[in-house]
Amino acid sequence: MQVRLFPTPAQEAALADTLRLCNEAANLVSRTAWDTKTFRNYDLRVHTYGELKNMGLSAQPAQHVIKKVADAYTTVRAQVKANLRKPLTKPIGFRKDAAQPFDDRCLSWQVEARTVSIWTTGGRMKGIRFGCSEEQARALAAYRKGESDLVHRDGRWLLIATCDVPDTDVTEPDTFLGVDFGIANIATTSDGVKHAGKALNAVRHRNRELRRRLQAKQTKSAKRLLKRRRRKESRFARDVNHVISKSIVTEAERTGRGIALEDLQGIRDRVRLRKPQRVTLHSWSFHQLGSFIAYKAVRAGVALVYVDPAYTSQGCSACGHIDRKNRPDQETFACTSCGFAEHADVNAARNIAMRGVAGWAAVMQPDAA
Repeated sequence: MQVRLFPTPAQEAALADTLRLCNEAANLVSRTAWDTKTFRNYDLRVHTYGELKNMGLSAQPAQHVIKKVADAYTTVRAQVKANLRKPLTKPIGFRKDAAQPFDDRCLSWQVEARTVSIWTTGGRMKGIRFGCSEEQARALAAYRKGESDLVHRDGRWLLIATCDVPDTDVTEPDTFLGVDFGIANIATTSDGVKHAGKALNAVRHRNRELRRRLQAKQTKSAKRLLKRRRRKESRFARDVNHVISKSIVTEAERTGRGIALEDLQGIRDRVRLRKPQRVTLHSWSFHQLGSFIAYKAVRAGVALVYVDPAYTSQGCSACGHIDRKNRPDQETFACTSCGFAEHADVNAARNIAMRGVAGWAAVMQPDAA
């Protein structure tokens, strides 16, 4: 749960000093971990806790700084093991305004008053206002648990709180709503509903051209504008994905169906495209859209299953015939066997829906075969 803080100038200065000191301490711990080859949380405390206390950190913030560093090295090791990145050649570094976690001893919420009290290097800072919707306030009051992260991003102060929302029992689906992800149409359902990607792709193209022109200028004003527009496109795409995912999950919940999605893991490595198409593919946020659908489905109690996407765009949803010639162009599907014709994305979504039924049956009755 992300809420925005509205600190006074004095409160903002205290928050900035706190983040700066915490991340200076994190860099010290990281260098010590690298030099001594000590990466476990408790072992790092032996080496660094006293130094952090001497820097001005209280007991709990000091322990959170050490844990933040240990967790960062754990994450990197996992990524290296999964071949997602190269091994480190130097210690992990932390920006002066990198996020810092706080637990309930260092940060308390007054949800009804819309204020928080937080430990800072200048002492306990009380009455820092935050803004949120009524729905967010109810979730914070009922489900907030554990740590909250203090974040400074693009000139704004944010708190990201962990909310432990209880699971909703999954409703046994009568059938499945298939969802086909694409570029021309971001998502198409087996009901024939198409969420067009034309507007999103136009925004991305316009932003790409604007970034290119501004980067070529190399003036101070151009650099200021680039900095101000940073993340604007990603926020727009994120909002579009939230709207689409909510629409899909709401329809599945209303009709008592589950949702079937394509398992597209590794698609960027498998697909080969011409150079002009690569930018579009690599800015395609299908993973984010799929994750939004997944968590909204869990909260709504809607069954979710992932299916193999192979040949869903070439197979006929009426007779099952698979042939490349079934797709004469990007939009059209015309079966060369039975003559069935449909929009290509709708046909693919129907194939995904049918595979969803079979996949759900395999999950629920794994020993049936």
